Amino acid sequence: MYRAIAQNKRNTVLIVLAFLLLVGALGFLGGYLAGNVSIGVVVLVVAIGYAVLQYFTAARQATAIAGAVEVDRTTEPRLWRTVENLAISTGMPMPRVYVIDDPSPNAFATGRDPEHAIVAATTGLLAIMDDQELQGVMAHELGHVRNYDIACPRWCSGWSSPSGSSQTCCSGSRSSAA
Repeated sequence: MYRAIAQNKRNTVLIVLAFLLLVGALGFLGGYLAGNVSIGVVVLVVAIGYAVLQYFTAARQATAIAGAVEVDRTTEPRLWRTVENLAISTGMPMPRVYVIDDPSPNAFATGRDPEHAIVAATTGLLAIMDDQELQGVMAHELGHVRNYDIACPRWCSGWSSPSGSSQTCCSGSRSSAA
């Protein structure tokens, strides 16, 4: 398991570096063709700035786009208790918990690491799942957090947003309970 976590972290760094290399190369190519190499420098600096911005804000963007609302133990006690029990039993930090008002059964996890993780479930999922099924879905999402599977989809979805694409470049970014 630790090897897989290390590999997930390495792969994320490699993907980010590949993105920056590609954008920088395109910027320098555009600058070369325009006769102004400083365009490439500006494009590379903006790409690095955007990567840093994504590192800190992509999870908030994902929850905002999904229309997720943060809940606590008083507003959504069943979901909160389920996630809290799983976090305690696995020795993980308690992630922030969100609910999305959507009739389709779905859940996802996002964040840059377990200390800054978010798990979300739709109202449709909460309506059709019994406690044991909900525990299984949330355990699956916390598994993504624990294994750092959430990093690549978070980065990729942030990069696809400015281009107008609604798809992520990595598989496994959303889990369907259906």
